[in-house]
Amino acid sequence: MRRLTLMLALATGALPLPALAADETVRSEAGLLRVSTITDDLTRPWAFEFLPDGAMLVTEKGGTMRIVSANGEVGEAIAGVPEVDSGGQGGLLDVALDPDFAANRTIYFTYSEAGDGGNSTAIGKAKLANDGSKLEDVGKIFTQLPKYDGNKHFGSRIVFDREGHLFAGFGERSDVPIRENAQKLDNHLGKVIRINRDGSVPKDNPFVGQSGARPEIWSYGHRNIQGAALNPETGALWVSEHGPKGGDEVNVAEAGRNYGWPLVSFGVNYDGTPVGTGKQSGEGLTQPIHHWTPVIGASGMAFYTADAAPGWKGSAFFGGLATRDLVRVKFEGTKPVGEERLLDGIGKRIRDVQQGPDGAIYVATDDGEIMRVGPAKAA
Repeated sequence: MRRLTLMLALATGALPLPALAADETVRSEAGLLRVSTITDDLTRPWAFEFLPDGAMLVTEKGGTMRIVSANGEVGEAIAGVPEVDSGGQGGLLDVALDPDFAANRTIYFTYSEAGDGGNSTAIGKAKLANDGSKLEDVGKIFTQLPKYDGNKHFGSRIVFDREGHLFAGFGERSDVPIRENAQKLDNHLGKVIRINRDGSVPKDNPFVGQSGARPEIWSYGHRNIQGAALNPETGALWVSEHGPKGGDEVNVAEAGRNYGWPLVSFGVNYDGTPVGTGKQSGEGLTQPIHHWTPVIGASGMAFYTADAAPGWKGSAFFGGLATRDLVRVKFEGTKPVGEERLLDGIGKRIRDVQQGPDGAIYVATDDGEIMRVGPAKAA
């Protein structure tokens, strides 16, 4: 394993920076920060979660799950992962630990699966063996419907609320006219769903009992959710989603709300034509609390709650696939009051973001790295 040390680049609005050099020290708004490569021996990591011992459970998009130790040793492929339909944007995607993982060793994961009519995103559930070598009692608790013969906009992120319900966000599969289903309640495309840990539907979901509506739906009118996290102050679900050409969004996903895609957008279609009505808002549609144009390619999201970098308190971090940086947005409630761009000197597509047990921010890149971002120690 190659190990190196890099230093952070500075904030939004700066001219493009040269590639970060080893042992370079740069000041950010939170002070001196150090970036360490924990490993660069992964293949297209899509998501990771910290285990109780400080190791990381990592998904690789091609269909492999591995454990990376706290010191960066990459384990063998974990046996028992279901077959995934890997291609385009599909593959083995998010992974999350059960809220009672320490006692039950249960994990949940999303993946694209093939079936009649094409493919869609499924949620798997399994127990991670005590030695970490295999998945046991593997099952499927949810399948996004309908399936579609395409390779884009699968989503997806998993978040548990404070009561232990499972939220998952899904893409609308991108193409015209299939994306119009994001506005319809008889399917799971362009939706956030909320289910129990066994896959059953909570009785207080907003569309339970409504004729023609899927009871799992929590909110709708989303485009392609690739970041999600529970607000540590309010317990509300926040999601980040890709816009088209312009208009990446951060939304507070509330029960029964319609977030407007593809009726309205802060962006335009890739060919420059207007989206839907050509407007940025509409009656009965919920506005994002923040948006980016040009897009950052928002993927991965984490709120900062640790004491290691006090200047980051009240911030959310977002991975940038398009801008190849780590974006920190300072919020007061739901109002953005400041933004800082970090890691733009390394030129890596950042796929996932997590706060580590040591109070540092960790990121996974499409190039196969997991990196640690934390305050530099005083000399």
